[in-house]
Amino acid sequence: MEMTILQVFNGLSVSSILLLIALGLAVTFGLMNVINMAHGELIMIGAYSTYVTQGLFTAYMPKSWFDTYFIAALLVSFVVAALIGWLLEMILIRHLYGRPLDSLLATWGVGMMLQQIARFIFGAPNVAVISPSWLNGGLAITSNIVLPYKRLFIIVLVALVLTAMYLYIYRTVQGRRMRAVMQNRNMAGCLGISTRRVDGLTFAIGSGIAGIAGCALTLLGPIGPSIGTYYIVDAFMVVVLGGVGKLIGTVAGALGIGMFNTLFETYTSASIGKVLVFALIVAFLQWKPRGLVALRTRSLD
Repeated sequence: MEMTILQVFNGLSVSSILLLIALGLAVTFGLMNVINMAHGELIMIGAYSTYVTQGLFTAYMPKSWFDTYFIAALLVSFVVAALIGWLLEMILIRHLYGRPLDSLLATWGVGMMLQQIARFIFGAPNVAVISPSWLNGGLAITSNIVLPYKRLFIIVLVALVLTAMYLYIYRTVQGRRMRAVMQNRNMAGCLGISTRRVDGLTFAIGSGIAGIAGCALTLLGPIGPSIGTYYIVDAFMVVVLGGVGKLIGTVAGALGIGMFNTLFETYTSASIGKVLVFALIVAFLQWKPRGLVALRTRSLD
């Protein structure tokens, strides 16, 4: 029983991390069809924004306020990453719509530039972010099972971000405009929707969610300029497996990968478990190339 509880919790924990890093990509890649290879660097920007916020609270705020810095860091990470994403879309991505290979190469170059800028400002070695005291320790289920507060916080954070995304996409005017542009850009433009404004806002939201993911990753270990490169493949894997353009598919993809990865690692090793997950994904996509949840469209192609 205890083994089962730990297995399920570890699977949910891994799935929540995968989902958080993939949600931003689900917007930029899934909804906009832009292959953003700089997604990992936007995660890095969120992580370093948290590090800077921690330093500012340490230097200028009373010690009693230090434990509140992480809540402020979540907002700062979102805003900073969203602004950089909006600038990236306005200056570069806007001219590359419909050219996936060009966008892949261009954003890869931007990612390299952002990594070098981070090395120049913060240095090459990893830096540590001190967790607030209310995230230390864990929830004791039994004498042998303790669920870390940090992992529980990430699961709750993912649920909040996912709920906010759902409400925005399906319950707001801007969300309806986003879906209209995604399904038929030319028709949306003919109906008076400013597609350029929708593109900029959508890319900024996806980038901001990547910043939140970077902030959450600081709870799991030290951060460095290349932190995003460790997660970019997993993020694309989740989005492609779930089905490009479907939010529920991204959730299902993250849950499936997280659960199977934890299961395989239990009985093999971390590297073998990763290989088995990759093999299952390749086999599944051979069977269903559109992923778990296919996007329904009226387009003839």
